[in-house]
Amino acid sequence: MPSAADQTVFRDAVFAVRDQHHDAVRFESTDFAGAHAEGHTFLECSLVGVTLDDAHLEGSRWSECEWQRVQGVGVFLPEASLADVTLDGCRLAAVSAWGSTWRDVTVRGGKVDFLNLRGARLKDVAFVDCVVIEVDLQEATVDGLTFEGCTLVEPTFGRGTYAGLDLSGATLRSPRGLAGLRGATLGRGQVIDLADALATELGITIAD
Repeated sequence: MPSAADQTVFRDAVFAVRDQHHDAVRFESTDFAGAHAEGHTFLECSLVGVTLDDAHLEGSRWSECEWQRVQGVGVFLPEASLADVTLDGCRLAAVSAWGSTWRDVTVRGGKVDFLNLRGARLKDVAFVDCVVIEVDLQEATVDGLTFEGCTLVEPTFGRGTYAGLDLSGATLRSPRGLAGLRGATLGRGQVIDLADALATELGITIAD
């Protein structure tokens, strides 16, 4: 992860052109509400205490970056690429990241509401000690995704490749698409708790 001593502080909240490159820049306490950074590349950059309301980051590329205490409602990240990125203590909502690629990403603490990862490609991604409400993982390709100490509220699965998905460390509340979780890992207690929901999805009647 980048060191603050090696970074240049950037205070301009609005990007002028597409496809800019940002190398070792620290965005601190900057209001990026409504900002446009479509197609931008961020290398060894930090976002610290930044606001990302309605920020457009479509097709952006993030490598060896960190987000600390970032807040945002309506964050657009479709078809973005995140590699070796850490999100720490962030509070995000309505995050559109469909078709994105995540590799070696850690989301630690904080809360994410309405996270759209439909069709995303996820490799070696870890959510740790956070709350994720209504994450959509339909059609996702998962090669290493864990939720340790997390609460997942109404997660949605289906038509994806989940051989690398481990849900055993999470608390699952009202999950949907359980019948499509072929290859995923669940704890024994979770399987027992979800038996009725799974039977309903499969059209199985459980007799007393």
